[in-house]
Amino acid sequence: MQQFTPAVWQSWERFYRANFINSLTGFKSASLIGTINAEGVPNLGMFSSMVHIGSDPALIGYINRPIAAAPHTLANIKANGFYTINHIHANFLDKAHQTSAKYPDEVNEFTEVGLTEEYMDGVQVPFVKESHIKYLLSLKEIVPIQLNDTFLVIGQLEQVFIDPSLRPTTDGFLHLDQAGTICSNGLDAYYNTTLIDRFAYAKPGKSAEKL
Repeated sequence: MQQFTPAVWQSWERFYRANFINSLTGFKSASLIGTINAEGVPNLGMFSSMVHIGSDPALIGYINRPIAAAPHTLANIKANGFYTINHIHANFLDKAHQTSAKYPDEVNEFTEVGLTEEYMDGVQVPFVKESHIKYLLSLKEIVPIQLNDTFLVIGQLEQVFIDPSLRPTTDGFLHLDQAGTICSNGLDAYYNTTLIDRFAYAKPGKSAEKL
């Protein structure tokens, strides 16, 4: 086995080190967060750090980078209190990736990258029309992470919109592979997904049972 120590990776060039450590944690979700600023300009950004916090209440978190590096999404969420999360599919992956560019606050990223704003009844923040699975969150808590000046942003699930062809199974499971939802690894690599298997709830002293 190859061994890597802090002395080794601290000697690496910055982007080499970032690629190595970022890809080490494995495959992650890749989603677009839609917000709108106080002047009414929509914002769209790619994030790969979505995390399930809990189901009752339904809470979902994501990590926002330091303010200097990624200020607009968090500022808009603070100002508005609501934001959308939209799954990414292969047919618009290039446009989704382009949202990671650092556009000025007055630029509408939907227009800039060629994606379509979609507004649902009673919702003032934009969804991505091209996305098959998307949901609305209300801001509940922002937890500063002092170690590296990032933030854990926690929202409560308010509404979910799913393409009619993508029905949950009888036990509520969503087959994201059938939706064409992609995942990511590292800073710039994206993957299709394929279901291997599902297993029943694990119990001590009992072999894993396939569903």
